[in-house]
Amino acid sequence: MTNANSAVIELAKDLISRPSVTPEDAGCQTLIKERLAKLGFNNETMVFHDTTNLWSRHDGDCQSDGPVFCFAGHTDVVPPGNLELWQTPPFEPTIIDGMLYGRGAADMKGSLAAMIVATERFVNDYPSYHGAITYLITSDEEGPFINGTTKVIDTLEARNEKITYCIVGEPSSTNQVGDVIKNGRRGSISADLDIKGKQGHIAYPEHVKNPIHLAMPALLELSQLHWDHGNDYFPATSFQLSNINSGTGATNVVPGHLTALFNLRYSTELTDQIIVEQVESILNKHQLDYDIKWTFNGKPFLTELGQAKGDFLTAVTTAITSVTGIIPELSTSGGTSDGRFIAPTGAKVIELGPCNATIHQVNESVSCADLDKLCDIYYACLKQVLTEDNE
Repeated sequence: MTNANSAVIELAKDLISRPSVTPEDAGCQTLIKERLAKLGFNNETMVFHDTTNLWSRHDGDCQSDGPVFCFAGHTDVVPPGNLELWQTPPFEPTIIDGMLYGRGAADMKGSLAAMIVATERFVNDYPSYHGAITYLITSDEEGPFINGTTKVIDTLEARNEKITYCIVGEPSSTNQVGDVIKNGRRGSISADLDIKGKQGHIAYPEHVKNPIHLAMPALLELSQLHWDHGNDYFPATSFQLSNINSGTGATNVVPGHLTALFNLRYSTELTDQIIVEQVESILNKHQLDYDIKWTFNGKPFLTELGQAKGDFLTAVTTAITSVTGIIPELSTSGGTSDGRFIAPTGAKVIELGPCNATIHQVNESVSCADLDKLCDIYYACLKQVLTEDNE
C-alpha cells in the first residue's frame, strides 16, 4: 500500500497550497470533485451566500439496501497570523523531519486527503460493496458556520436523504493517530447581555443607577451556580464569562450600560430551554433591567457504544486497532464541530483525525506517517461497515 499512502501526502500538499482562509474554498473542492468523479461519484455543489459546499455520493454495485457512510469535513482554514513567525510559508507545504508543515495540515486538509485516497482504494478493491459512500464538505466550518454544513443538512432533510454513519475528520488524536475517538460533543449556547443603568455624574449617586454595581451579584451567582453533575459521557456543564465592558473612559461618569458575553458548554443533562430559563430567572430575581440575545451554537450529541453486530462505534474501534494495535479512548471533550448539525438527523457520528497539538497555531504540522496510517484506518472503517469481508 506504499504507493497509495504516498498519494495521501501529495494530495494533502496540493490542498494546503490553496489559501482557503474561511470562507474561501480556493479551488479545494474542485480538486476533490475531480478525484471523486473519476470513481463515479455524483457531485453536487451547493453555494449559500459566501460559502461553497460539496455533497457527493457513490452507490456500490451490490443491489441491496445498505448504510450511507459519510466522510464530512471542511476545506476552509483559520488565518495564518503573523507570517514572520512561520518557519516556512503557511501555504507552501513543506516536509521537515517527517512532518508536513502548512496551514490546514492537521485541521483538516490532511484528513481530507486521507479520506479521498482511502475511498479510491476501497472502491477499486470492493466495487460491489453494500450501501453508499458520501462526502459532505464545506468552506464555512472555521467561520460563522451558518452557510455550510447546517444548510446542506437542511437541503438533504428536505429531500429525505439520510446519512447512516458519519466520520468527521477533525483532529481528534492526542499522542498518536487513532488514540482518541470523539464520540460526542457538548452543547454550546452563548449570550450577549446588556444591563441597563442610568448615566450621570459620579458625585451625585442619588441621580444615577450604576449597572456595574447592579450586575455584579447576578453575574457572581451565575458563575458559581452548579448546573449539573454531568454523566458517564460528559463532564459537568461549564459557565464562563468571556467579556465584560462598561464605562465611558472617564473616572467621574457612572455608565449607563454594562455588556457581558458568556457561554455555557452543557451536557445531555440539560437543554437550551432549561439554561435560558435558569439564567433569566436569576437576572429577574436581581431586578435587573436588561436585554439578552441568545445564540444557539449546537445541541450536545452522543454516539454510544452498542452491543449489536454491526455497531458503528465498534466497527471504527476495530478498524483502528487493526491498523495501530491500540484501543482508542472515547471522549466528548473539546469544542464544537459540524457533527452537531449531522447527528440530529439520526446519523451515528464520530470524529476521527490526526493529532491536534498544533491546530490553529503558527507552524501547524502533522506527521506524514500519521496521515498514511489515517488513510489505512479510514480504509479499514469502510471495509468494516460496507463489506462482509471485515474479519
